[in-house]
Amino acid sequence: MAEKSHVLGMADLLVATAPVKLVTLGLGSCIGLVLFDQQAKVAGMAHIMLPDSRGSGGTEKVGKFADTAVPALFNEMLRHGANKMRIRAKIAGGAQMFALPGASADFLTVGAKNVRETTMRLARLGIALIASDTGGNRGRTIEFSTDNWLLKVKTLGKGVAEI
Repeated sequence: MAEKSHVLGMADLLVATAPVKLVTLGLGSCIGLVLFDQQAKVAGMAHIMLPDSRGSGGTEKVGKFADTAVPALFNEMLRHGANKMRIRAKIAGGAQMFALPGASADFLTVGAKNVRETTMRLARLGIALIASDTGGNRGRTIEFSTDNWLLKVKTLGKGVAEI
């Protein structure tokens, strides 16, 4: 059976059963989070934009924030038959895309905060982060395939890495 491809936009999250290819484009300071359980043949992806949902009023998409996306993706994985002890994670993104004169340091560290919040939320759920490609100052596009359970990371000006 051929892989079905799903392209996720910003703040989206999706869980699907193999064979599947999950793709998200344009990760700058955003995080592309992949959770998977190879044995159950279940994979999920979230395109996380910001570290936490405080002050959002609760009207935003759950995938927009690390503090809501990580547990939501985890729970959706379980609903699709994944075993919590077998779920593994890979992440990419979290770059510092801009250096703006006069901008607050807080504004400029969104990527690092996204990485920190995402990894902390994974640890709280007991999910092993087995690979990451984060930081720097270049945008990324990611593609996760259940054909080989690898995350292909395309970094602007740097080429492709498989993690």
